[in-house]
Amino acid sequence: MKNIILFLLTIMLFQVQIGTAQTKPTKFEIGKQTFLLNGEPFVVKAAEMHYPRIPKPYWEQRIRMAKALGMNTICLYIFWNYHEMEEGKFDFSGEKDIAAFCRLAQKNGMYVIVRPGPYVCAEWEMGGLPWWLLKKKDIGLRTQDTYYMQRVKLFMQQVGQQLSGLQLSKGGNILMIQVENEYGAYGTNKPYVAAVRDIVKEAGFTDIPLFQCDWSSNFQNNALDDLLWTINFGTGANIDAQFKKLKELRPQTPLMCSEFWSGWFDHWGAKHETRSAKALVDGMKEMLDNHISFSLYMTHGGTSFGHWAGANFPNFSPTCTSYDYDAPISESGRPTAKYFEIRNLLKNYLPKGDSLSPIPDSIPTISIPPFSLTEVAPIFDNLPKAQYSEQIKSMEFFGQGYGSIMYRTKLSECKLSQNLVITEAHDWTQVFINGVRVGILSRMRGESSLQIPAVKQGDVLDILVEPMGRMNFGKGIYDWKGITEKVELQSQNQSKELRNWEIFNFPSEYNFAKHQKFKKNAIAKDVAAYYKGTFNLQKTGDTFLDMRHWSKGMVWVNGHALGRYWEIGPQQTLYLPGCWLKTGENEIIVLDMASPEKAYIAGLKAPILDELKGNSAYTSRKLGQNLSLTNEKAVYTGTFSPGNAWQKVDFGKVVAGRYFCLEALNSYGGDDFSAIAELEIVGEDGKFLARNKWKIVYADSEEVNKANNIASNVFDLQESTYWHTNYSSTKAKHPHQLVIDLGEEKNISGFAYLPRPEANQTGMIKDYKVYLKTKPFKF
Repeated sequence: MKNIILFLLTIMLFQVQIGTAQTKPTKFEIGKQTFLLNGEPFVVKAAEMHYPRIPKPYWEQRIRMAKALGMNTICLYIFWNYHEMEEGKFDFSGEKDIAAFCRLAQKNGMYVIVRPGPYVCAEWEMGGLPWWLLKKKDIGLRTQDTYYMQRVKLFMQQVGQQLSGLQLSKGGNILMIQVENEYGAYGTNKPYVAAVRDIVKEAGFTDIPLFQCDWSSNFQNNALDDLLWTINFGTGANIDAQFKKLKELRPQTPLMCSEFWSGWFDHWGAKHETRSAKALVDGMKEMLDNHISFSLYMTHGGTSFGHWAGANFPNFSPTCTSYDYDAPISESGRPTAKYFEIRNLLKNYLPKGDSLSPIPDSIPTISIPPFSLTEVAPIFDNLPKAQYSEQIKSMEFFGQGYGSIMYRTKLSECKLSQNLVITEAHDWTQVFINGVRVGILSRMRGESSLQIPAVKQGDVLDILVEPMGRMNFGKGIYDWKGITEKVELQSQNQSKELRNWEIFNFPSEYNFAKHQKFKKNAIAKDVAAYYKGTFNLQKTGDTFLDMRHWSKGMVWVNGHALGRYWEIGPQQTLYLPGCWLKTGENEIIVLDMASPEKAYIAGLKAPILDELKGNSAYTSRKLGQNLSLTNEKAVYTGTFSPGNAWQKVDFGKVVAGRYFCLEALNSYGGDDFSAIAELEIVGEDGKFLARNKWKIVYADSEEVNKANNIASNVFDLQESTYWHTNYSSTKAKHPHQLVIDLGEEKNISGFAYLPRPEANQTGMIKDYKVYLKTKPFKF
C-alpha cells in the first residue's frame, strides 16, 4: 500500500511539473500593435548593461538590481573585439562567458535581448570592431568588403555557438536579436544590412524576431521588410514625433524605443554629463501608458576597463574610463536617486499579482589611506626590442593593437630653430631630443606641429605617441593609431621628410608592465615611467583610487587593468572593484605618461566624476574675439518652421564656400537663446557633404558650465546633443553666430537644420541669415 501511495504521489508530482513546463514562456512574437509572449500581450521593459563593463563576480548583483527596479529584460551588446583580440583566436571564457551572463539573467527571472553587431558603437574602442581589421589598409568596414564579411561571418558563428541554444523556444531566455546597429548614422546600404541579417540567421538565430534600430530621421534608409523596426531617442524627446513616421508606414507594428538614453557619456576635458530624472520618468510613463516597449540605455553603465574606452567623431573626443552615464544604477552598482524615482514608477506597471523584488545589498565600500609607490621604471631605461622602418607607418602595421608606440630617428645638424610637423599623430604625443622633452601635441586640440631648438649632427629625436581609443562612431572607425602619414622638418621655406626609424612598441598588457626593470627612486621628471607599489588591507570592498596627483596614464591592481586616467578631468578617480582586492598585500602598477606631482595614491569611498582641471578641451571663441559681419552679404535669409523635425533649405543657387556662418536673429519662444542639434550642408549634387573635416571656427556663445552644450555638437552625428548658447552665467542676446570651417572649398546649394529634440524649449530659432565665404571671416 505504501508503494502504491508513493507511486501515485510521484505521478501527481510529474503532472505538476509537466503543467508548470507547459506554462513556461516558449514563444515571443510580433503581434498586432503589441509583442506577444505565449500569445499574451507583453511590454518589454529592458535594462541595458554590458558584461565587459562589470566584473564577473558582480554580474548577478547588477542583474538583480535591474529586476528590483521593475525591469523584465536585460539588453546587451556583444563586443567582437573583446572576444577576438587576435585574428582567429576567440575567447568566451571567464569574464567573457556571455552564455553564463544570459543564464544568470534567466536564473533571476529576466529575459535577454542580444545585440551582436558586428558594429555596436557603445563608446567602446572602434565600436566593437577588432583593431586588426585595419592591418588591411584598403579594408571596407561596415560594407560588403569580402574580407570584412568573411570575418563577420566567422565571429557571428561563434556567437551562435554560444547563444543560439538559449533562444526562448529552446528553453532559454533570449527574446530578440538585433541586426547591425544604427546603420542610418553611417550610410545607406540595404544590401549590406541584408547580408548581416542572413549571417545572423545562419548562425542559428531563426526562432525569435530579428530587429534593427535607428533614429526617427533615418530609419527608412536601411529598413528591411522582414525585420522589426525600432527607434532610438533620449530623455526629453517628443515621443509622439519620434514614432510618427513609423506609425504611418507600419500602423500595426509594436512600438519600441530600443535605446531610451537615461543620461550621456563623458569626454575628457568636458563637464560630467547628467540628464533630468523627471524628464526620464515622464518619458517612461508616457511610453508605458501607450504600451510602448523600451530599453533604458544605460540602466547600469559600469566601467570601460583597460584600453576599451573609445572616442567620438568627427572631432576627436576620447571618452572617459567611467561609463557612469548618469544611469539609475551607479558605476559601482549602487542605487541612485534616479533609481528610486524609476522604481516608484515601474511598481505601477507590473503584471497583476506581482510585486517588486527587494533591492539587493550594495557591495561594501572601503577607504584606503594614502600609500606611496616607491619603485620606478622610466621607459627610456626599459626600451623593448626595436623594429625598423624607412618610412613612418601606423601602429597597426607593426602588429600592435593597444598601448603606446615610440618612433626614433637621428637628426642632421641645424643651427636654427625648426618646425616639426607630424601628419597625423594619433592621439597624444610627446617629442624628445636626446631624452629631453621639448613639447606635447594633442589631437584633441588639433595640434600637429611645434618648434624645436637647434640640433647637432646625430641628435636623437623620439616621438612617443599614446592612443586614446579608436573612434567608435561614423566614418571615424577608420582610426589608425600612432603616426599615420609622415614627419617633416621645416625651416627657411624648405621641408624635409624624416626617414629611417626605430620603432618601440609598449603594449597595454599587465604582463608587459610587470616585467619592467623597477628600481627604488624618485619621480622620473617629464618622462613616461612605470611606478610600482603595494598596499595592505584588513578587509576588502569597492573603492575609488584618487589619481589627482598624477598626470595621465593607466593603472593595474593585482593584474587587473582599471583603465585610463587624465588630470584634465572630469573623472579624477578610478573604480577599483573589491572583488579584485585581497586581504593582506596588494600590488599596484601605474604607467604615468608625463610624471606625477607626488607618487602616492589613496582609495576613496565615493568617485570624483566632475572635476575639471586647467583649460577645457573645447573652446570655440577666444577671449575678446568678436565676429565682424560688416560689409558681408548674406547668401540666404529665411525663417525656420516651428517644431522639432529636420528642415531642409534650398538656396535656389550654388555658392562656393569653405566658411559657413549661420546667424540666428530671434527665437520662437521670444527668449534670447539659440540651439541647434545637427547641421548638414548640401552640395551642388543635392547630397549632404562629408563632415569629417569640419571644425568650429567661432561660436559667440555656448553653454559649458551646467551642461556640455558645446558648438561642435551641431555635427557630432548625435541628434540628442545640441549647441545651446550660454544660460548659466551670461545671457547674450540675439543675434547669435556659429561659423564652421568645412575643411575645403565646396559648391553649396543649401543646408539642413535639426532643432533641439525637446518640445517647447528655449533656443528654437525663427529668423536667420546664412553667410558663405571662401576665405576666413574677419574678427
